Amino acid sequence: MGIFSKKKRIYLDYAASTPLDSVVLKKMMPYWALHFGNGGGLHEEGRRAKEAIDEARGKIARTLLVQSDEIIFTGSGTEANNLGITGYLEGLKLPFAAMHAVTSSAEHPSVLECFKDFEKRGGEVTYIDLNEQGFVEAKRVYEALMPQTRLVSVGFVNSEIGTLQPIADIAHEILRYEKKSKKGHIAFHTDACQAPLYFDCSPKRLGVDSMSIDAQKIYGPKGVGFLYSKRGINIAPILKGGGQERGIRPGTENVPLIVGMGESFLRAVEGREKESARLTQLRDYFIKKIQKEIPRAILNGDATLRSPSNVNISIPGADNEYVVIALDEQGIAATTKSACLGSRLRAASYVITSLTKDLNRAQSALRFTLGKHTTKKDLEQTVYALVKTVQIIDKFKFK
Repeated sequence: MGIFSKKKRIYLDYAASTPLDSVVLKKMMPYWALHFGNGGGLHEEGRRAKEAIDEARGKIARTLLVQSDEIIFTGSGTEANNLGITGYLEGLKLPFAAMHAVTSSAEHPSVLECFKDFEKRGGEVTYIDLNEQGFVEAKRVYEALMPQTRLVSVGFVNSEIGTLQPIADIAHEILRYEKKSKKGHIAFHTDACQAPLYFDCSPKRLGVDSMSIDAQKIYGPKGVGFLYSKRGINIAPILKGGGQERGIRPGTENVPLIVGMGESFLRAVEGREKESARLTQLRDYFIKKIQKEIPRAILNGDATLRSPSNVNISIPGADNEYVVIALDEQGIAATTKSACLGSRLRAASYVITSLTKDLNRAQSALRFTLGKHTTKKDLEQTVYALVKTVQIIDKFKFK
C-alpha cells in the first residue's frame, strides 16, 4: 500500500512527533489573526499578547511547582537543550579549557552536538555508556566527576529505547560529590522532552537545575518548547537580539505557539495516569506478541522501567531500513532511530551500540512508539505485517 492509499494508516512514531490536540488548536486559533499583537507593545493589542504569554508561562510553572520567571520559551526542544548546555557553559564566563562536563553516549543528537562543540572549544567531556538494561548508572556519574566539572546532562527518558533514567539518584550523587569536594556547584540538566505524557517532571523532585521540554512530543504545536532554568543559574543567550525572555532568548514571541505549549503541557499532566496505564498494557502485549511470532526478536532496554509508549526491538539479520520501508508500504509508520538524525539515518543506532556493543543488533533495531490513537487492533496488524516482512527477508537470505 503506497502513501496515497485511502486505507487508514497505523502511526507508531509518536516519539518523533504527535498530532496536534484539537483542544490545544482551539486555544491557539484566536492568536493567529484576531489577537495578533506583539507582546512588546504598550497598546491593547500588545498587552493582550503579553497576557497570553504570561498565562501560558504561569500554567507551566504552576504544574511544575516552580516560579514563572524560571520558564524560558524557545523555538524547539533542540533549542532548549542548546540553551541549557551551551548557554549555561558560556554563562559561567570561564575558559572552556578549564571546564569538564559529564553526559551519556546515548543522548539525543541536540545534546551530544552541544558537547562536541564544547570539546572543539577546549572543554573536556566524559561520556558514560548505558548498562545492559539501558540505564546511566548513578555511581558511574559520581566516578566521572572531578574538580573541574561544571555540568552534568542526562536525559530523563531515552528518546530511542525509552528507558527511564535514574535522574533523582544521579542528582543525589552530584550533591554527595559537591559536599565531599567543596569545589562549588555542578549544574544538572535533563532533556525531558519524552517524559511529560507519562512521568512527573517536577524539577524539585528530580533534583535538576534545568530541563528541556518540546511541545510537539505532547500533542502540542511544532516549533515551540521551553527551558526550565532554576533561579541563580546564569544562562547566556545563544542568539543575538532584543530582550525577550529575560534577555535569554531574543526574538518576537510566537504567541499562538506559546499558548499551545502551555495548554498541551497542562493537558499532558492532567491525562498522564490514565493514558500511561492504557499504553503500558498495549506496550507489554505488543512486546510479547512480537517475541512469540519472531522468537529471535530482542527487546532493547529494560522491560518495565521504560516509557509506556516505547517498544524498541532488534531482529538480527533483518536490515532495519528495509523493514521500515516495507512496513510503510503496508500502511504502518515506524522508524529505526531518532528522526533528528536526519541524513544519518542509514548509520547503525549509536544508542543500541552504547547499550550492547553489538553492530548487528544496532543495524536491525526498530522503534515503535505508541500514542493516544493506538489500538490493540493496530498492534495486531503491525505484528502481522512485521512477520510477513521478516519472512520475505529470510526467504531471500537463505535461498
